[in-house]
Amino acid sequence: MRQPPRGSAGLLLAVLSALTFATSGTFARSLIDAGWSAEAAVVVRVGLAALVLLAPAVLALRGRWSLLRRNAASITAFGLLGVALAQVCFFNAVRYLPVGVALMLEYLAVVVVVGWMWLAHGQRPRRLTVAGSIVALAGLGLVLDLAGAGRLDPVGVLWGLGAAVGLAGYFVLAGRMDANLPSVVLASGGMAVGAGVLLLLGLVGLLPLRAYTGPVDFAGQRTSWLVPVAGLVLVAAVLAYLTGVVSTRLLGARLASFVGLTEVMFAVLIAWLVLAELPTVVQLAGGALIVAGVALVRLDEPRETPTVEQDQKPALATRG
Repeated sequence: MRQPPRGSAGLLLAVLSALTFATSGTFARSLIDAGWSAEAAVVVRVGLAALVLLAPAVLALRGRWSLLRRNAASITAFGLLGVALAQVCFFNAVRYLPVGVALMLEYLAVVVVVGWMWLAHGQRPRRLTVAGSIVALAGLGLVLDLAGAGRLDPVGVLWGLGAAVGLAGYFVLAGRMDANLPSVVLASGGMAVGAGVLLLLGLVGLLPLRAYTGPVDFAGQRTSWLVPVAGLVLVAAVLAYLTGVVSTRLLGARLASFVGLTEVMFAVLIAWLVLAELPTVVQLAGGALIVAGVALVRLDEPRETPTVEQDQKPALATRG
């Protein structure tokens, strides 16, 4: 049976979003290795991206400023949780972990969403969901190489799990936002909030903001710092967030988060091609189990097309 155009467009945009988001760790690693702090990389990435999308966002509103006022709290929550928390935690995770492993941890967000919906909304998981969560946790054990001699840095693991919480919030909030709010406004506004908060915390000394404007190593070449910054802003932020928000609103938070798992595979491939960095066989097997576990969780979801009313129900009692 032919898939509806809405679903096809959503799936294509979700895969494109996953591919472009997958480049962020590789771009950021070259900056961090050159002396940038993870927080500075996030501020530059989302701050400049918000500026790039500012003009399209203003045009999309076309004088409907009441939409912005009405959704100010939701946009702020999206910026704090889905942008600032998710990106700071992920970029700090790649300081200690391979990019692919950091992403495998981040995408435990799908299990976080299931737990939140149970605790906050009484949606008790069914058998396949429980089985999928167990499989995903077993995969996490392999990713962490708990039985091996070379265990992963626990600091990096904690950062990766923090990124999972932020990513869970990103999917739920994007999928349940006011349907009348243009996606470009949500993307630009959320990134502006995230960048602004992080910049403020950096200026008062609570977060390290270090940047290096000399040559950096990227893809085996010595190049200008502007090259990875341009990639972070235009590819891994502007294109990634915009397509991600649109696809999540078309597909709903749960299906979009499932398709988003392809980011792990794209990131592993990109890190291998650009950084010559690949997880161990055991860790790859763990990543496969995480994906399989999430697939079981998704199979247990009701087979229904997300509606505007469903997507607008409050999560986080206001994305969870």
